Parts: sequence; structure tokens; C-alpha cells
Amino acid sequence: MKTYELEVAGVKRKLPIIKINDDLAIASFVILGDTELICSAALELVKRLPEIDVIVTAEAKGIPLVFEISRLIGMKKYVVARKSIKAYMDQPLVNEVESITTQKKQILCLDKNDANLIKGKSIAIIDDVISTGESLKAIEELVEKAGGTIAAKVAILAEGDASERKDIIFLEKLPLFSLKK
Repeated sequence: MKTYELEVAGVKRKLPIIKINDDLAIASFVILGDTELICSAALELVKRLPEIDVIVTAEAKGIPLVFEISRLIGMKKYVVARKSIKAYMDQPLVNEVESITTQKKQILCLDKNDANLIKGKSIAIIDDVISTGESLKAIEELVEKAGGTIAAKVAILAEGDASERKDIIFLEKLPLFSLKK
């Protein structure tokens, strides 16, 4: 199996290169379970964050990262945009998204209590990887619907063209791999 070697926040990883369609492969970056990488990346990202009131992420890979960032900055709560409407949700805000890794439409939703936590606040949207920006855009729209102001868009990695964006904060670039002949 081909791999891509990545160093982020002083931590090295060999990422497997995975074909996601006939034309494209990605270096599979999964932070779930990687305490060393999460803690090192969170420490570096905290240094780059502007003043914020609330952190928002999408379920699920961003959760351990936002937990560690919120712990480091002394924030008592963070918000997770869920990938389905849960029975406990009262008047959820909902948005649709199609990302490079899921390759199908998904929804992201916020419970009314989470939306109230966001209203009138300065928000950092945080994720593991920003690639096409579709997930990020869906969360931005949810935050705006809830009445929050986006102060920062943050990720450990910017993949492909996202690494050229000036509106995001990230630690390292991650290439995409063309399979076209």
C-alpha cells in the first residue's frame, strides 16, 4: 500500500493513500484515537485562534480536537453539529452537505439549546481537515442561522485547493492524488 508521510505539530504519521473514485485518491487522515497528534495539534492551533466565545465542529472526527482545544483555553462547553436529527432535539436547525469523503448528501443539525448557545457569540468552526469546504460551508450556514458570528475557520490540515484559501487557519497542507492517466 502506498503511503504519504506527514509531519504536523512535531508528530509524524504515514497515511495510507486511498482511492475514493476513478480519478482521485486521498491520504487518509484519521485523528480518532490518536491522542498524541490531537494534543500536539490542539496546542499549536490554540496559539493561532482569535478571541472566541464558542467552538463548533461537525460530528464526529472533530470532536476530540475541539474537546482538547476547549480544555486548553478553559472553555466549559463546545457545540457539535450532529449528522442526524436526534429524538431529544427541540426545533433543530438543519443544513445539507456533500463532502469529498462521504460522497453522498448528509445533513448537519443543531439542537435549539446549541443554537441558543451560539446566538450573538463569536464562533470558531474547527475540523480535522478542510478539503472542498462543503462541510465547512454547511456549518457556517448553521452558525449564521443560529445568530452567531464566525471569527475563525480552523483545521489541522488543508487538503488540495483549500491550502490556497486565505480565510482559514491550518497547520499543514495535504495533497490530493490524481489517478488520471
